Amino acid sequence: MWYFLNVIFNILNKKIYNYFPYPYFVSVVHLSVGVVYCLVSWSVGLPKRAPMDSNLLKLLIPVAVCHALGHVTSNVSFAAVAVSFAHTIKALEPFFNAAASQFILGQQIPFALWLSLAPVVFGVSMASLTELSFNWTGFISAMISNISFTYRSIYSKKAMTDMDSTNLYAYISIIALIVCIPPAIILEGPQLLQHGFKDAVVKVGWTKFISDLFWVGMFYHLYNQLATNTLERVAPLTHAVGNVLKRVFVIGFSIIAFGNKITMQTGIGTCIAIVGVAIYSYIKAKMEEEKRQMKTA
Repeated sequence: MWYFLNVIFNILNKKIYNYFPYPYFVSVVHLSVGVVYCLVSWSVGLPKRAPMDSNLLKLLIPVAVCHALGHVTSNVSFAAVAVSFAHTIKALEPFFNAAASQFILGQQIPFALWLSLAPVVFGVSMASLTELSFNWTGFISAMISNISFTYRSIYSKKAMTDMDSTNLYAYISIIALIVCIPPAIILEGPQLLQHGFKDAVVKVGWTKFISDLFWVGMFYHLYNQLATNTLERVAPLTHAVGNVLKRVFVIGFSIIAFGNKITMQTGIGTCIAIVGVAIYSYIKAKMEEEKRQMKTA
């Protein structure tokens, strides 16, 4: 379900950008639909809303701000370049995670882990050089997204709480929505009112436009919720391997759905990057499992 929802989200999202290129507004829609979904779920007691206090709020605000920045910049990238290429760049996320762990958190990263990241960096560089849809806006936005999600994971570790993942993600979504609204109004508001909405309606009609925005928001929220719930239920190794395979699915299905032409070099580079991420994820998850066994022993 996690893969299925993610693939559908990515394809529908790109289809919207093909006729409505306003990533800041669409990012707000994604989060808005999710927040409404959470509020309705809370109102019927599925799940029961967990209480929020000022201390927890202080811990969650940095997580939510990084989530908002990462989400918006991902969407700017998806709007600017092919989905397959955006996901290839986002495969660099483990590199930024490792760098942040070593240089910000002061954790020692083993040489084997750094070595496993070499094919990721090489593969992404190779794919970028001959990517037909390449532009700097898409590339830089995906890179900012990688850095934002890295900081999100750092702040998430500091904000570890007994709250269940469903409630936690709901609160993060609400705060992230509040963060995303001002830039969407400032950067895209005037264009949307002048011609953005009119152009979209002329191209696809009101019904399809509204239904596309609703469903893309619903798929976005549900795939994130399922990813969080999956992490809660499986071992880190299983989740790490699952995450790599998910990217393979998204890249593959997006190439089929949009008929993207990719050069041989971009294809090989993407494969090398994905293999590198798989090796990195395997080594890292193995290390975490060994640490856990040492603690229980």
